[in-house]
Amino acid sequence: MNNKLTSLMLTALLGVAPLSHAKVTAEQAAQLGGDTLTPIGAERAGNADGSIPAWTGGIQEMPAGYVEGERLVNPFADDEVQYTINASNYQDYEQFLSPGQIALLKRYPDTFSMPVYPTRRSARIPEAEYEGIKAGATETEMVQGGSGLTKFKASVPFPIPQHGLEVIWNHITRYRTPYGAQWRFTKIPVQANGNFSPVLFEQLTLFANRVPDNPNPNRLFVFLQRILAPARLEGDVLLVHENIDQIAEPRSAWVYNAGQRRVRRAPNIAYDGPGTASDGLSTSDDLDMYNGSPDRYDWELVGKQELMIPYNSYGLRRGDLNYDDIIKAGHPNPEHLRYEKHRVWVIDSKLKDGARHIYARRTYYVDEDTWQIAIIDHYDGRGELWKVKEGHEVSHYQVEVPWLAADFLYDLVSGRYLATGLDNEEKGYPYNFEWQGDFDDFTPAALRRAGRR
Repeated sequence: MNNKLTSLMLTALLGVAPLSHAKVTAEQAAQLGGDTLTPIGAERAGNADGSIPAWTGGIQEMPAGYVEGERLVNPFADDEVQYTINASNYQDYEQFLSPGQIALLKRYPDTFSMPVYPTRRSARIPEAEYEGIKAGATETEMVQGGSGLTKFKASVPFPIPQHGLEVIWNHITRYRTPYGAQWRFTKIPVQANGNFSPVLFEQLTLFANRVPDNPNPNRLFVFLQRILAPARLEGDVLLVHENIDQIAEPRSAWVYNAGQRRVRRAPNIAYDGPGTASDGLSTSDDLDMYNGSPDRYDWELVGKQELMIPYNSYGLRRGDLNYDDIIKAGHPNPEHLRYEKHRVWVIDSKLKDGARHIYARRTYYVDEDTWQIAIIDHYDGRGELWKVKEGHEVSHYQVEVPWLAADFLYDLVSGRYLATGLDNEEKGYPYNFEWQGDFDDFTPAALRRAGRR
């Protein structure tokens, strides 16, 4: 059976029309956490041949050797590569690959490969989140043609999605922390010959919709992103106020330029405005795989598919690796990558008539167990495949937070790529998921002070 049809079977089982905007019923929501669906809305059972196992709750015990406050230990370090997909054999696995992944294998036939490991459905989030998702499943609705949400309460507003845009909203609002987070990471634009210069960031994020004293009920989160290195960029700061309904209230953004010592509005930090410190490789809405208002695209729920996606990517988090060990010409070193077969939701978005964006079409492959986008294939205005983006998932099991170890955005035409999220050369564990800031830290007046710290 064509695995791309499985979502149509699932929606038939649930009694839901794939493109309907109607809320799910209480009877449908009751299946969450039951025999059929996991608490987050994934299929609980494994697949027919056993290559995808049943979900049994994710990682629930700390792996041997893990020390609180130190880097994550790979709980699956003893797993061995089952097989490797490369340019010579990809046809044998084509039904489990996206067009973009196939293009990467063809673009770098001698160096790029995909080591495939046993599938581990490791993701979990706190029990209280599961309860909130179930309670909110019958209430949340899209408004403004899908550009906003009403009665939005849970981190996954549409655990039983009926429309492609509902799946995208699940990614945008997915659980990250109960309050806020502070972390350090790099963006590394890589030239076609493999040369690179890392840009080190510190980011503070407050998930405003989860904070009791949130002054704006339309606010989803606020974040402040400060460049720490190199010296020529040090002190530059970006501040963003992200809203749920960006038609009613567009995103607000400001930048502080340390050289000019000046704060100014940044209306181009949206849609296809250039991504910060990306050397022109990414757009503003490329951050976090995809972010921002979805109003410029038409969204289609294509179906569900079994796909090889980057998963349990603890090999990219190792503190004994340098960036030179990972970053190579054309793509990262496959030795440190891990792919597994998982079920994904497939969403196709096409630019609306009259709307402007450098990507005329994007196809998203969204992991059913986390609602994180795992793969995106980007097409240009001629309909040609242009870029491919892979999000390498990892679970911060000690706080029950699915996250990205790194993401890689490949330009198939120029041979350049952008690596975002690597932190191997940072000392210790560069994440603080218990950080609790204040809204006063996220005002334009605070920007100059942040740039001088």
